[in-house]
Amino acid sequence: MMTGIPILKVVIVGDENVGKTSINRRYCEGRFEASRIATIGVDFQTHTVSLEDGPVKLSIWDMAGQDRFQVMRPGFYRGTRSTALVFDVTNPVTLERLVRWREEVLSVLPAQKFIVVGNKIDLLPNDGMDSAKAYAAQIGAQYVGTSALTGEGVTTMFESLARLAKSS
Repeated sequence: MMTGIPILKVVIVGDENVGKTSINRRYCEGRFEASRIATIGVDFQTHTVSLEDGPVKLSIWDMAGQDRFQVMRPGFYRGTRSTALVFDVTNPVTLERLVRWREEVLSVLPAQKFIVVGNKIDLLPNDGMDSAKAYAAQIGAQYVGTSALTGEGVTTMFESLARLAKSS
């Protein structure tokens, strides 16, 4: 049965342990698990997002962050409409590595649109992510701070991904 709701593929990338799966589960299932087993290859969920001009269904692809899966990821990027570059705000190296993640996605999707997501904001006294915001501005992307633990910013992140996906 056709619902008339567009299905848009989006992808979440970033180093292992930055909380990609936790953000996805918080949004799609409304729950947080403190201990997680690393994603093998790719995990995906679907979730309907209500936007100003009507609902869209996101097909959310959560990429494994370990280097050993690098060879298989490009095949999973095909058809993606927007990408979340996720890092852990408590680990500056994961922010630096977003450059490589972006390049990996752009090698398959040269016109891809991105958002930059700083996860685990509940672990910092304030959202003082100047370098992350500067990086986002440099690549023409929105910056969103999230906490998979508390849910803060998670809906904003997926609504932003949906808007980008719909506009591409």
